[in-house]
Amino acid sequence: MVADYFRDNGFPFADRRVKTGAKDTGDVGGVHVHDRRLAIEVKNTARLALGTWAAEAETERINDQALAGIIVHKRHGKGKPEDQWVTMTLADLTAILTGKRP
Repeated sequence: MVADYFRDNGFPFADRRVKTGAKDTGDVGGVHVHDRRLAIEVKNTARLALGTWAAEAETERINDQALAGIIVHKRHGKGKPEDQWVTMTLADLTAILTGKRP
């Protein structure tokens, strides 16, 4: 659902990635900003674990040599992909806005 949403909204190469264990690079690939990849971690759970998820997104960012790592997580009661939550660190937001890692 998330990869399809990105693909339908300006990221034609967005696709779900295959899990690769310790060298995981995120759940969705093919999304770029400033000619750099984003590591996108997708979660569908009722229980929030933002700290754990942020650490996972950061590991995936490093593994993928991506500009930023973001988390897209289920907003319960909302079925449309555009209604889901996105969480990231301020460093990742700054990187997305400027194209540079602080």
